[in-house]
Amino acid sequence: MVRRFIRLLLCLIGVAVLGGGAFYLVTAPDPLPESHWAGLGAPDPANGQIVFWAGGCVSCHATPGSEGDAKLTLAGGLALKSPFGTFHVPNISPDEKAGIGGWTLAEFGNAMKRGVGPGGQHLYPSFPYGSYSRMSDKDINDLFAFLKTLPKSANVAPPHELPFPFNIRLALGGWKFLYFSDQPRVALAKSDDKIKRGQYLVEGPGHCGECHTPRDALGGFKADLWLAGAPNPEGKGRIPDITPASKSIGGWSEADIVSYLETGFTPDFDSVGGSMVDVQQNIARLPASDREAIAAYLKAVPSR
Repeated sequence: MVRRFIRLLLCLIGVAVLGGGAFYLVTAPDPLPESHWAGLGAPDPANGQIVFWAGGCVSCHATPGSEGDAKLTLAGGLALKSPFGTFHVPNISPDEKAGIGGWTLAEFGNAMKRGVGPGGQHLYPSFPYGSYSRMSDKDINDLFAFLKTLPKSANVAPPHELPFPFNIRLALGGWKFLYFSDQPRVALAKSDDKIKRGQYLVEGPGHCGECHTPRDALGGFKADLWLAGAPNPEGKGRIPDITPASKSIGGWSEADIVSYLETGFTPDFDSVGGSMVDVQQNIARLPASDREAIAAYLKAVPSR
């Protein structure tokens, strides 16, 4: 009887060890190797500046309340409240200690495309690497070069304020296993070069789905409701549906969308409001062809 109990206990321990090992293998950080980032050639900071505005970096990383050129000091400090706790946006200025000035391209690229920090730890998806994973290596190289040209800041953002179990970073590996992907968000019935560029901008650096797509209880996108509108992450009202059948922009033409993104005015002469103000101002800095591509993509996505 005792031997049988010992065997059973040893079997249970073995199963637990194997299960724990399998869990770790599935959930461990998975950065791209250094070699992946080698050989990209000299970066183009001018293109990096376009990527910078497409990604709306100032909207989260500029010092809260800053205006004008002061927004280019990416000191961080913004508090993002969520159902999982409060995330504090970090300093990504070129400061060697407080910011990312001491990072390598591989470290920056793995944060952007794999959600892995310089120390090999999982990053929280409050940083939208789930969208940035679709970015090209060239754009990331160019963006990193542009960020190095911006002013330094010694500001250190406070740590995230997350209750148990959301403060356990290893669990983020499970979240990535369920939701993380670098594949297109939607399959398009038609897709010319302009639409493909729009898909890249919206699904990648623009990370539009982070606000415009509803999420489930674990914070993952409801994939069948891409861009169909969602509760406002800031807690008031809703972020609108922007698919072709929506009540908000469904009746707009591509030209209407382009004009809105450039000027901030709707076809009925209302003006952009809320958190979309920053987004529109960022997109207005892009080449006209990129705004046209975004509009073409929004008219091509499936209606919800």
